[in-house]
Amino acid sequence: MNWPLIRKNGKNGANGNGAIIHMDGITKVYDTGKVRVEALRGIDLSVQKGEFVAIVGPSGSGKSTLMNLIGCLDTPTGGQFDLAGEAVAGLDRDQLADVRNRRVGFIFQNFNLLPQISAFENVEMPMLFGGVSKKERRERACELLERVGLGNRMDHKPTELSGGQMQRVAIARALAMNPDILLADEPTGNLDSASGGDIMTLFKNLWEQGGTLVVVTHDMALANRAGRVVEIRDGLIVRDTANAA
Repeated sequence: MNWPLIRKNGKNGANGNGAIIHMDGITKVYDTGKVRVEALRGIDLSVQKGEFVAIVGPSGSGKSTLMNLIGCLDTPTGGQFDLAGEAVAGLDRDQLADVRNRRVGFIFQNFNLLPQISAFENVEMPMLFGGVSKKERRERACELLERVGLGNRMDHKPTELSGGQMQRVAIARALAMNPDILLADEPTGNLDSASGGDIMTLFKNLWEQGGTLVVVTHDMALANRAGRVVEIRDGLIVRDTANAA
């Protein structure tokens, strides 16, 4: 399988040390005035270009907070965070959105597809908003759906697809704008074991062809297919190990 639309690792895809993600002393505090919660308590994390990293941990460990920071959905309270060579800490909402749209492709547990339009149109949508020409976005949407095995389902709406097929559409959509990183939140959480296995294989293939993936998951079968597992507990990284090849 070939993924020609994944951004290849180059000057615009990483900082000087080759890290797509570089976090140093990251903290995140939620303070309502009555309750103060330290969700992250000093995270040091680097993800190199071309890595496949699984982030695991129990509920309340801070992994969802970390995912939101990596995806530029939120900003840290303290510390330094660079995404693909751009300093993210301290950006305002509009600046965050700009970095997010250019750098990150999202894959969600609940797919987040628009139910009233076809699989093809769902994949095409981010390119429409991204100013890609009609010819290019049609070619790219077709190619991506073919490559996730849905060339014969392009005109089907999400309600006409299985859970595994919907997640394949979501993966194609995440790839549409040629992101530096794919960020997946529990991508197999709503799938049966067979469909989940298919999605794991897609991720593994994408990684082997040079993509950079970060997956937040409770699914240890998926985590064990990654190249590296980072475990978080109580807002701290307690384990960071490479999986056997």
